[in-house]
Amino acid sequence: MSDVVPTMVDVAFAVELDAAASTRALSHDYHHELAEALTLAWPPLANTPGIGVHPLRLSAGSQALLSRRSRLTLRVPAAQLDDCLELVGCTLDLTGCVLRLGSARAHELLPWGTLYAHLVSTSTTRPDEDDDEITFMRRVYAELDALQVSARVICGRRHAIDGGRLVGHGLMLDGLTTTHALRMLDTGLGPHRLLGCGVFVPHKSAAAVGTPY
Repeated sequence: MSDVVPTMVDVAFAVELDAAASTRALSHDYHHELAEALTLAWPPLANTPGIGVHPLRLSAGSQALLSRRSRLTLRVPAAQLDDCLELVGCTLDLTGCVLRLGSARAHELLPWGTLYAHLVSTSTTRPDEDDDEITFMRRVYAELDALQVSARVICGRRHAIDGGRLVGHGLMLDGLTTTHALRMLDTGLGPHRLLGCGVFVPHKSAAAVGTPY
């Protein structure tokens, strides 16, 4: 085992829907609005490198609904955990769907050998280039080399958010050492972390995710 200590932690907030709000449904393309609402509620979010927002778990179908067990999870520096807890009790208005953040629990990041990110985008100026899987993978490997991380990379399904202006792919990293897994959990991959991009979580299996490279 590595003696490397993770610098980030996950903070999961209970989410309650405001019964008086005009709607109980979210847009499936909620990411930008959520980032703006969180930044308004906790301004350091915009200026602290590495802070990430985990994708929300929503129901399928035309109306995206949160379940009673839904959580809003942020990945934050461990040194700012107490500051992050100031979000408890805050309300987030996402085009009429009002979310109230309840109790929060911090979770240590676990360095599993297989990690998965629902969406990774490698572009900062021309996001349309991520629509080209070969270009996308070339950039992924360049970032992994810069981070000195070795893994078997599996490219998953293409996703588009922010009205189609931001595209990327699901991405799995398999065969990670403990040190490399912790590095990926701490740093993530690519830009747009507040939109839920590049935030890795442990995954049980690398089977049937996508194309291995």
